[in-house]
Amino acid sequence: MNKRIEFHTHTILSDGVLLPSELIRRAYVADHEAIAITDHVDFSNVDSVIRSTKRAAEGSSGVEVLVGAEITHVVPEKIPKLVRKAKALGAQVIIVHGETTVEPVAPGTNKAAAALSDVNIIAHPGLVSQEDAELARQNGIYLELTARCGHNVTNGHVAKTAFDILVNTDCHGTELVGTAGAERIARGAGLNEEEVRRVTHRNARALLNEIL
Repeated sequence: MNKRIEFHTHTILSDGVLLPSELIRRAYVADHEAIAITDHVDFSNVDSVIRSTKRAAEGSSGVEVLVGAEITHVVPEKIPKLVRKAKALGAQVIIVHGETTVEPVAPGTNKAAAALSDVNIIAHPGLVSQEDAELARQNGIYLELTARCGHNVTNGHVAKTAFDILVNTDCHGTELVGTAGAERIARGAGLNEEEVRRVTHRNARALLNEIL
C-alpha cells in the first residue's frame, strides 16, 4: 500500500496542540512518507513561524518534513506579497486559507490565490466557482478535500468543480489519517475509484516530486 503524503497540518506554532516533533513522530507511526507543517501565517508572524519550522524539519528523522505556511485571513490584494515573502524565507509548501463557509474569509481570496503560480494548494475553498477552479488549474494549484469538521461540508462541491484535487486532514492535533482514511474522504465527496486513486495517490506524489 502507498504511504501517506500529507500537505496540511498545524502545530503549537499557530493554533495546533502538538509540538512539531510530536506531530512528526505521529506521522511516522501512522506510516507517512512525508508531511508538510503549514502553520497559519500573516505578516505578523511569517518570519518566526517559517524559521521555527525549518529547525523542526532539520531535527526530524524517519519521515520527510516539508516546511510550509498557510496564509490565513490576509486581504486578497496583499496575498501576492506574503506569498513572495514566505517563498523567500524558505517555505516549500504554500497554502492559502480558502473561502470556507464556516469562517469570514474575505471574498476574492480564492481568486487571488488561484492567480499565483507559487501557491501549491487552496485549502478548503468552500463554494469555489468554476472560474476560480479553472484559474487554479491553469497555474498548477491543487484544491483541497479536507477531513476537518466544518470545512468539509463543501467537499462534494469541490469534488464536482475542481480539476486538480488533494486530500488533506488540516490536522491541528491527533487527526492524521492513513491511506485508507484519505480514500474514505475522497469517496465521501462522491469520487469514483479511479478518481480516488488519482486524488489520494497520484496527485500527492506529483506535488511531492515537484517540491523535492
